[in-house]
Amino acid sequence: MSKSRAAASEAEEADRIEGQAHPRETYDVIGQDEALARAARALRSGRPPQAWLIAGPPGIGKATLAYRIARYLLRHGATAEGPADLGVAPNDVVSRQIEAQAHPGLLVLKRLVNQKTGRLKTVLEIDEIRRLASFFGMTAEAGGWRVAIVDSADEMNDNSANALLKALEEPPPRAILLLISHAPGKLLPTIRSRCQRLDLKPLDEPHLAAALARLLPDAKTDDRAALAHLSEGSLGLALRLAGEEGLALAREAESLLGGERPDVAKIFALGDRVARAQDGLAHFGRFLAQGLSRQIRARAMQGQGDARAVEAWEQINALYARATGLHMEPRQTVLSSAQAVASAKRRGSF
Repeated sequence: MSKSRAAASEAEEADRIEGQAHPRETYDVIGQDEALARAARALRSGRPPQAWLIAGPPGIGKATLAYRIARYLLRHGATAEGPADLGVAPNDVVSRQIEAQAHPGLLVLKRLVNQKTGRLKTVLEIDEIRRLASFFGMTAEAGGWRVAIVDSADEMNDNSANALLKALEEPPPRAILLLISHAPGKLLPTIRSRCQRLDLKPLDEPHLAAALARLLPDAKTDDRAALAHLSEGSLGLALRLAGEEGLALAREAESLLGGERPDVAKIFALGDRVARAQDGLAHFGRFLAQGLSRQIRARAMQGQGDARAVEAWEQINALYARATGLHMEPRQTVLSSAQAVASAKRRGSF
């Protein structure tokens, strides 16, 4: 394996949640019956689209569904020969090859690791997307299918997006492109128009509670309830919260929203904790924005909507997006967000 492909393999594992199966190793699509049924009808009818845009918030099963579609196509093709729920057994040769990242009919495109920094690159670059041309140009074995998964399409830059658009404009036979997107509105309209949407929804409380009870059997009942509340229907986020300092950081975010005046020493100590946690800055920013969003919605339901609170929410989202993209110092980022929250509270925004 070349150094660049080895880096790609490392990068692919960046979306693995510690102690949990990777989406390519996950065989149950939880709480997405409607989307799964739509995909099954299209595949089993023999007329699947050239591309699916699998859309929805992070952590709700989009990649898991993409791999389920891939397994079925690579095992049964676009036929009704397989199960109606698109299930392929874990011990099937196709499943084993996909788990080993060794199936010749599947290409997965993700951000690579920067060899100089050892960190994931911030964008999915054009050279990765250009791999589609040679992959789709290959002759599939025994008249089979070729499946490409882009995870996620949101991470493409302009050049990557234009290269992807070219692939969509010249679709080969017996090939399908599965684009995973957390924010499809940010994609080029020309990309969206060439894909069929497959929308997934946040998990409802019964599905989320059952999944957490099964996957986190040793967690306290109160902790699982807190995870369900904080994750807002995202099983992936709930599982990430359960590891390391995730739940503690989420509770710190809630506490910060409830405080009146930031204590700089405590904020800096919090910033140090954020820095120590894996992807801590990105997660803390998400927890903070979600907590603020819940407060805004609650006030709106009471007829107390305030545009300044929405501005604070936008400011915090922009602050953490910039900080994570540029690998900025966590303590100053946390302090700046605490000051933004305190300013909004002084104005009576929430």
